[in-house]
Amino acid sequence: MRITKEKAEENRQSLVKAAGKLFREKGIDGVGVAEISKEAGLTHGALYAHFPSKEALAAAAFDEGMEQARARAGRMVVDGKLDLDAFLDYYLSTEQRDSPAHGCAMAASASEIGRQDTALSAGYSSAFQRMARVFERHLATLRPAADARADSLTIAAALIGGVASARATAKADPALSDEILAATRRTINHLCNQT
Repeated sequence: MRITKEKAEENRQSLVKAAGKLFREKGIDGVGVAEISKEAGLTHGALYAHFPSKEALAAAAFDEGMEQARARAGRMVVDGKLDLDAFLDYYLSTEQRDSPAHGCAMAASASEIGRQDTALSAGYSSAFQRMARVFERHLATLRPAADARADSLTIAAALIGGVASARATAKADPALSDEILAATRRTINHLCNQT
């Protein structure tokens, strides 16, 4: 029995959402196609009808996660400028730290992207550049372009690394984990506000 184009697209989106959630929660290598298909309520045959490989699905899931992040960040723009406090409140929160399945795809996958194929690395690189550009636009009003670029790369790396490190320490040393989030925020505030 053939399914409609609408149902096929709905199935594809279900697979992408399920994969994104599971990849952020358990890692790309920690999840198989059977688990993703089950989470989406489909068979693994349906997965391969939409994606030639798990890697292709991972790339689509990462892209979807970054689209959601862009939309969320877009809601934090006031008068054409990112509301830095609102963004940091969200990104460096204990909720972000404690819920990788629903948090930033970049922070959840930073350490494993280097072990994946070129398509995932390219997607990550592109998303990292977009994140850095948000800060670079702000910083360019405060300092020379070369300094703004370097500082924006530092900020993006600090955000992702700060959340990843806070997650890694949260179970064994919750106080250290909280301290990492606070220190990351202080450093970013300093970089964004120095002239």
